[in-house]
Amino acid sequence: MTLLFRDDPYLKQAEATVVESGADGIRLDATLFYPNGGGQPGDTGRIDWEGGSVAVTDTRKAVPLVENGPDILHIVPADSPLPPPGTSVTLHLDWERRHRHMRMHTAMHLLCAVVPGAVTGGQVGAEKSRLDFDVPSASLDKDALEEKLNELIRADHPVRERTITDQEMAERPELVRTMSVQPPTGSGSVRLLQIGTDDAMVDLQPCGGTHVAHTGEIGPISIIKIENKGKQNRRVVLGFRD
Repeated sequence: MTLLFRDDPYLKQAEATVVESGADGIRLDATLFYPNGGGQPGDTGRIDWEGGSVAVTDTRKAVPLVENGPDILHIVPADSPLPPPGTSVTLHLDWERRHRHMRMHTAMHLLCAVVPGAVTGGQVGAEKSRLDFDVPSASLDKDALEEKLNELIRADHPVRERTITDQEMAERPELVRTMSVQPPTGSGSVRLLQIGTDDAMVDLQPCGGTHVAHTGEIGPISIIKIENKGKQNRRVVLGFRD
C-alpha cells in the first residue's frame, strides 16, 4: 500500500483502487488517510466512485495483507454502499480536522522541547491535547511554559521528517522521549521529526504522525491546565486560542 500522507501530509484529495471491501471496512492500494496510532486519531473524510459515495468515520491499521506495506482499514458506517474490488475511487480528506491534528501534534513536540522530563503518555486532539511527563510538579510553571511554547511557535522554525537506520537509533537512546513506547524498528530505518535546523535544533525524536511545515503555522497555544497524575507524573493539557 502506498501511504500518500508520508510524502505529502497536505494532500487533500487523491485517486486509489479498491483492494477489498466488507463489513470491517475498505482496503485500498493507496491512501491519504492517516491511521490511528502514536497518539494521533485516524483521519475521516469521504470515498467517492462512479455511482456511489461513502463516509470514512475512522482509519485504522490492520493485519498486513500485502507484502509492500501496511494494510489500512477505512472504517465506514454499517450498511453503507461499498465499492467492489477493482473500483477506481477518489479520496476526500476532512482537511480541517487533519490540519488541526497536524498543528497540535507539532505543538506537542515543542512542549517536549521545553519540559525536560520523559513522556509517559499523550493524546492528540483537534480541540485539545495532552502530554504526561515524569517530572515533579514544582518544576512546571504554567505561565512560563505557555510563554516558552508560543515563543517557539512565533519563531517559525522549519519542521521536517528525516530517517536514521535501526543501528543509529540503537546508538542514540537519548532520542527516545517516551517511557512506555519504543519506536518501531526492524524495517531498516526509523522516521524522526526534526524541528529547527541542523545547527540550531529545537527538537528531534522518533515520530510517525503528520505535522505542519513550520511552527508558525500552529498558531497561538494555551496551556489549559497542569494536572497531578501521580508522584512525579504531570499532565499538561494544550488547546488552541482560536
